[in-house]
Amino acid sequence: MYGKRKINKILIVDDSEMNREILSDMLDGQYEILEAENGIEALHLLHTHGTEISLMLLDIVMPRMDGFEVLAMMHKYHWIEEIPVIMISAENAHSVVERAYELGAVDYISRPFDEVIVCRRVVNTIMLYSKQKQLISMVADQMYEREKSNTLMVSILSHIVEFRNGESGLHVLHISTMTEMLLKRLREKTDAYPLNNAQISMISKAAAFHDIGKISISEEILNKPGRLTEEEFAVMKTHSAVGADMLQNLPLHKEEPLVKVAYEICRWHHERYDGNGYPDGLKGDEIPISAQVVSLADAYDALISERVYKKAFSHEKAMRMILDGECGAFHPLLLECLSDIADHIQEELTMNSLSRASEKEIHNIVEQLLSHKELSSSNRTLSMLEEERIKFQFFSSISSEVQFEYTVIPSMLSLSEWAAEKIGIPHCLVNPEKNPQLLSIVDHETMEELDGRLRQTTPDSPIVDYEVELKIQGKLWQGRMVCRALWTQDNERKYQGAIGKIVEIKKEEQE
Repeated sequence: MYGKRKINKILIVDDSEMNREILSDMLDGQYEILEAENGIEALHLLHTHGTEISLMLLDIVMPRMDGFEVLAMMHKYHWIEEIPVIMISAENAHSVVERAYELGAVDYISRPFDEVIVCRRVVNTIMLYSKQKQLISMVADQMYEREKSNTLMVSILSHIVEFRNGESGLHVLHISTMTEMLLKRLREKTDAYPLNNAQISMISKAAAFHDIGKISISEEILNKPGRLTEEEFAVMKTHSAVGADMLQNLPLHKEEPLVKVAYEICRWHHERYDGNGYPDGLKGDEIPISAQVVSLADAYDALISERVYKKAFSHEKAMRMILDGECGAFHPLLLECLSDIADHIQEELTMNSLSRASEKEIHNIVEQLLSHKELSSSNRTLSMLEEERIKFQFFSSISSEVQFEYTVIPSMLSLSEWAAEKIGIPHCLVNPEKNPQLLSIVDHETMEELDGRLRQTTPDSPIVDYEVELKIQGKLWQGRMVCRALWTQDNERKYQGAIGKIVEIKKEEQE
């Protein structure tokens, strides 16, 4: 029901069933109560519900895992930053109370429980954290425009490099995704590096700049099908320093934290842990951790991707080559992290999608980029940017409708969050033509008919207007689908997918 107040979840962790029952009775009717009789069960519920939990009431003395150990694990997984903890215990010794506060508890309630005190402190703590989240949200809103610009810069610059380098169009996305995965796993394994969520996000975005210096390398060298000569390899190696210099010489944004991190990555992502990398021969922790992580992600994706000079290796072979040292030396702890996430890498790289950028901002950045003589004659770059502009124009005219994007290679259907929620399927589907969830909504014949019509379009006449019948949440739904076929901008002009929207016919007629 619309307008229904969200009920806060409270997790009560106590090995005494009687204590849990007493606290549940005190709070019953006001909150949704979750219970755990030890620390192990509490961690399981935290993994399941995450920040949906508004507050934890935590006993200290428990079998299997005590309250202090729970607090330590909450620190490890950064739950303590989002979920307030009130300790509940008969232990009133000063040292015990002090340790609880040192580990992140926000309050301490002694047994026996006083209902008025319990309820008041619970209410006050939840309200306090709620206000803090509101303040954080306000700050986030204020920073949104800056974040958009940063993301935009990353997207445009990195995609230009990919386009010139003859890569799949997914390399930058893969590097960013793997960087985030590796950093999160590294944070779980050690406190040696300052890696909060904001820093991980920034490093992941900055990773897209790692090869920006390649815009200075001739396409003859970049896309040479055979092995590079010593002289050609020497030229190729200059891209690290050139890219770093470009970022250092930005007239407006060089003091931005994102750009500073991008500089580190750009200059040193080809350094190796044993000192045998370039351009500066750094070794060990002389290399910033941002550059070390991107270096490992870059090595993996280069192995699993097809290049003009090689076929793609399998995931298994790529892992084996890296772990056996065939791609140079990496931080031993990062290699452990890579092994830990090995089973999830392929899934994550497939399921993520590319971000979009605004037309006006693209135009401004393009003008600056094209002022560089190295880029001024690149028709391919202009074509790539034109494709992004077309996509933006289409999506900017759409509001709360079912929006989607389909790519042929890889075969993937991406839905807007609103659309995914309305239809009741994940927002990203790999091999959608074989997905049983999607086939229960739209039949296979309709999908084939639409695909055929899109392939019959031309770059000059790319629009398909098509009536479709869907079965959404058990009910028939009459809709009108408007699609725009997307074609490559090269001489061959190959069909590569489509973007589109679906609107309900009845609703449209009423309007």
